[in-house]
Amino acid sequence: MSIYDGILIPGGGLLEDGSLPPWTITRLERALSLKNESRWYCLLSGGTVHKPPPLTSEGFPIFESRQAAEYIVNAGIDPARVLAETCSYDTIGNAYFSRLLFTGPLELSRLHIITSDFHLPRTAAIFRWIYSLAPLECGYQLTFEGIPAQGLSPEAFQARQRREERSLSELQPKIQTISTLEVFHHWLYSEHEAYTVNQQREHLSDKELESY
Repeated sequence: MSIYDGILIPGGGLLEDGSLPPWTITRLERALSLKNESRWYCLLSGGTVHKPPPLTSEGFPIFESRQAAEYIVNAGIDPARVLAETCSYDTIGNAYFSRLLFTGPLELSRLHIITSDFHLPRTAAIFRWIYSLAPLECGYQLTFEGIPAQGLSPEAFQARQRREERSLSELQPKIQTISTLEVFHHWLYSEHEAYTVNQQREHLSDKELESY
């Protein structure tokens, strides 16, 4: 019997040519080392609102999760075990849409989330929050693992870490007050900058953008 029902890997951005950055590849390699411990691989993220998506030679957007899924499949994982989510544009969306599209319908309760170490505290807080919103499909059991951010410069790492800490602090009031999927859904589509129709893009520094 597998230890996990699913391994979830949040998006880590794409390079300008549409390839996966080293810090995402290290997440995927760690997930591959657990291939006998999980039934499913769930690759998360359509992209980011902070910069335009890379495009194919035909002009179509390249999705982060599909690039990650291709990496996993090329490493020998059966495509039937791989799920790619293309709706989300941030960590909150990673958690929400993974629950709506994958873990809820498939009744995956034992979930292991792998991300970069700079991203881990906020990721853990967000996934624990969203996977506790009522009504629950099942009793979710979440575990988390942080991986060193291979290939990210010290300056970019520090800039992203500061941003992560600031973003988590700003999110805490919502985590404390939103406890149902209905209220969360209303907040996501009426207030969250990545999903409201009134979208406004936050300006990031060059160093912060390196990690997206």
